Amino acid sequence: MGLVAAPALVGCVNPGRRWPDGEPFSLGVASGSPSADGFVLWTRLAPVPLSADPAAPGGMTGPAVPVAYEIAADPAMRQIERRGTAVAEPAFAYSVHAEIAGLAPGRPYWYRFTSGDAASRVGRAMTLPAPGGGVDRLRLAVASCANYEQGYFAAYRHMADEAPDLAVFLGDYIYEYVDKRSGATVRRHSDGVETATLPTYRNRYAQYRLDPDLQRLHAEVPALVTWDDHEVQNDYADRWSQTFDDPTRFLQRRAAAYQAYYEHMPLRPSRSLPAGPTMRLYDRFSFGPLAELTLLDGRQYRSRQACYRKPDKGGGHLENDATCAERRDPARTMLGRAQEDWLYDGLAASRARWNVIAQDVMMARLIQRGADGMLGQWTDSWGGYPANRDRLLRHIRDTRVANPVVLSGDIHSYWANDLKQNFDDPRGATVATEFIATSISALPPPYDAFVELLPLNPHVRYFESRLRGYMTVDIAAKRMTTRFRAISDPKDPKAPISTLKSFVVEDGRPGAAPA
Repeated sequence: MGLVAAPALVGCVNPGRRWPDGEPFSLGVASGSPSADGFVLWTRLAPVPLSADPAAPGGMTGPAVPVAYEIAADPAMRQIERRGTAVAEPAFAYSVHAEIAGLAPGRPYWYRFTSGDAASRVGRAMTLPAPGGGVDRLRLAVASCANYEQGYFAAYRHMADEAPDLAVFLGDYIYEYVDKRSGATVRRHSDGVETATLPTYRNRYAQYRLDPDLQRLHAEVPALVTWDDHEVQNDYADRWSQTFDDPTRFLQRRAAAYQAYYEHMPLRPSRSLPAGPTMRLYDRFSFGPLAELTLLDGRQYRSRQACYRKPDKGGGHLENDATCAERRDPARTMLGRAQEDWLYDGLAASRARWNVIAQDVMMARLIQRGADGMLGQWTDSWGGYPANRDRLLRHIRDTRVANPVVLSGDIHSYWANDLKQNFDDPRGATVATEFIATSISALPPPYDAFVELLPLNPHVRYFESRLRGYMTVDIAAKRMTTRFRAISDPKDPKAPISTLKSFVVEDGRPGAAPA
């Protein structure tokens, strides 16, 4: 589909405009944030995508640029359903976020952009089922942790090959740091510096979006997106930096990071337009009686890391009840009170057969052993916010949420976990199921060390950290099937794919069983 030729549009905006300095649609196209009658279409004008001039993002200067779009009922773009014009604003690096409405529910559409003598590739979008309508099946492809320096994005190519209904990105879409370890890098971040300013964040996203496999995936598969930490800084928590930066200064960095994220994602301006260091991402998507997908933001509103203190506890670290009573403080939150209340209300009101919660970090309890032999839990995951996890799982249990399944990322490994109200009772009732996708390319945690921990964590049904890839989730009325899809080698841009392991969750029976 991405190779379909885009002929010149009749009546396109600024037909006399020329682009002598480069291809303006160099970063591709994307769609996302679907509704029953529309979606968001995204592109960004960037004829010089890695511009070294901070005053000329993407090589662009001057006033806003109108950009034409067409939406068709067929991939050959012959049955045009809608024509319109969006505006690429200089304040947002000449990105386009066209909110489309008034289309038919529950079907795919195809689209393209033009500006003068330039035309984008053709992309695919989709609308959700109408309220009261539905679908028989839903397929998701789930990705997290794509480190450009540590591998190629062959996993994204295979995700596109599978033609899922949606691609769900669970965070660490970019990495802010530069890896200076000898032998750790496959390819280099272009500017060689850690991102901390709006120009450097913009160029980092542009470099990732130039990757042909990622660009193809976005063109062919609509996206749902949330972030984790590396979109700003490793292990940050709200305004608290891993490196103990002054909160006011860190929020300035966060504002730059959030704006660059918005500029490169198919997000709704009416919902997600950034306002300084704040930007709403959490959202809910309904697929009729079959499924409801809730997308969470686990970074922006969370309490600071438990026992946050210098010199070495600004980010994630191991703590237990003896060393850090604060970890169990009932006032601590991963989601913030407003998002928590919104989540609980939505889950209680859902009438869907499957209720999927997509979010950034491991929710299951994971007891780990430190270098000094101390047993504890990692403060950057839900293990650092057990009161919030208890509230959520209790709510799921008490309101009898149907078939709750949590999809997580962050930890660069595959996991299948039982989520229990009481993790100290291995035989106690399982409240929900958690599946965790490995990284697209980021390096893994040590396999042998984690295997030694499994007897301490009997609710873990499966673990594997030695392979990179993603997961697919197929939802039908009676069962959900999750496949852990693994590439052979992240250093090989043409790496083949295989299914490492498959799990099934049966309707009405929480917990994963091997397929």
